[in-house]
Amino acid sequence: MKTLPFKIGAHPINWVGEDVKEHGAYTTYEQIMDEMQRLGLTGTEMGRKYPTDIEVLKQELAKRNLQLVSQWKSVLFSDPAYREEELAAYEQHVKFLKEMGSTVISTCEVGGSLHFDPRRTPHEKEVIPLDEAGWKSLAEGLNAAGAIAKQHGLKLTYHHHGGTAVESPEEIDRLMELTDPDLVYLLFDTGHAYYGGANPIEVLRKHYNRIAYIHLKDVRQPVLDEARSEKADFITCIRKGVFTVPGTGDLDFRPVVEELLARGYNGWAMLEGEQDPAKAPAFEFASKAITYLESLLPTKAGESQ
Repeated sequence: MKTLPFKIGAHPINWVGEDVKEHGAYTTYEQIMDEMQRLGLTGTEMGRKYPTDIEVLKQELAKRNLQLVSQWKSVLFSDPAYREEELAAYEQHVKFLKEMGSTVISTCEVGGSLHFDPRRTPHEKEVIPLDEAGWKSLAEGLNAAGAIAKQHGLKLTYHHHGGTAVESPEEIDRLMELTDPDLVYLLFDTGHAYYGGANPIEVLRKHYNRIAYIHLKDVRQPVLDEARSEKADFITCIRKGVFTVPGTGDLDFRPVVEELLARGYNGWAMLEGEQDPAKAPAFEFASKAITYLESLLPTKAGESQ
């Protein structure tokens, strides 16, 4: 078996949905962690089924040789009225992850988002793009949050994400241009890059020097095409099964793996599918993804595939 040169973990969202609560609703955190251990994985993100007591969480992870790599943090920095409240919450999040030994913070602006912005109503249909003031406020807020993270030895990694105001390649570019490269890094997500209209390898190459964390997510093209034709929103796309883990969808990960090898990336990369585990069992699909990614590694002399 060949070993990937970067650290591979899995997001518990493969087992239990975060945005679609019925996905894996009765799955326990013990099952999730046990199956990660069986897969030989050593990293996980925080999941909604995981223990919230820090000492219990530490014990459960340690006995399975798992590291808590990160946890999603929604922010609302595009509206200055929320700035101080959001920064205070961000610092608490930073302190929790520091206590858990994490080094990166998955961070996403929810202002304008159809599903995540607390100011929106359930009856709206479109993501509201940021105006000039919103972009300026977002950049200022992220820089301030990044400074808090840095003070505690962590990195703010911005998660470009479907159904939010930073989704398209142009929006990713603008966010990188407006923020301080010493304070704001990028969480590169292959699936969300493609969903947002980008070629993932182009985003990877263009912004590699800002990338501090990676999510490896595949896309089912026929499902995406159908969802686009129906003008389905992001959560509906999840329910339809637009995302899956590498090697079980339609994206070619060879260029991505080759680029990471060439660049010497040695950080964390999370397997992420975000689909119904009743239709796509998480252990089985993660195993397929690991085998697929290993198959993309160059074969050394005397080594068989």
